[in-house]
Amino acid sequence: MIDFLRGKPVVVDADYVVLDVHDVGYRVFCPNPYAFAGKAEQTVTLFIHHHVREDAVQLFGFATREEQALFRKLLDVTGIGPRVAVGVLSGGAPERIVAAIQGDDLAFLTRLPGIGKKTAQRIVLDLKDKLDGIGIPVALGAGGPGKAGAEAAAAAGGSAGLSVAWREAKDALMALGYTDAETERAWRDIRGKAAESDGADKLIKLALTALYQA
Repeated sequence: MIDFLRGKPVVVDADYVVLDVHDVGYRVFCPNPYAFAGKAEQTVTLFIHHHVREDAVQLFGFATREEQALFRKLLDVTGIGPRVAVGVLSGGAPERIVAAIQGDDLAFLTRLPGIGKKTAQRIVLDLKDKLDGIGIPVALGAGGPGKAGAEAAAAAGGSAGLSVAWREAKDALMALGYTDAETERAWRDIRGKAAESDGADKLIKLALTALYQA
């Protein structure tokens, strides 16, 4: 099984990158492919989940071991396959997702791509007590890992998660030829429309719409 790949992201698509590893191109599905836009000359490392089924062999890649571990935990939940799991990670920072699971925050979880109320309930039921060992820190309030704790974590980490997603989106937009001034103007236009759970791909779409309308 492939554990990690180190190479250059020569193709960036909506849901995958093609990583050139010693002249072999690996298609790797990942949460925020546009984070690699403009990095074709840089060597990056992706930690891989090698998914094998009867009709396909697929690679899913993550920037950190912790994301890789959270992805695999999500696969343990009934009804969640790898495409839904990678969509969940595209919708929010890992710290926010873990805080929501441990804090029974169904409202946050149901805002993630592909997650309805019943699936969110299954995620909480199956994973609430199984995430302490994957290395993702969670800031909990005085109420501990209950709903109040999750709300405190959201208040502490939500804006930071959105800020990280916007930095990735801005890098992708500038790789497409937009200037710093244009991207900042787009951010001012879309900031009020963006949710804390939005990933870089969603912010890119919102920003491009704003730029086209300018």
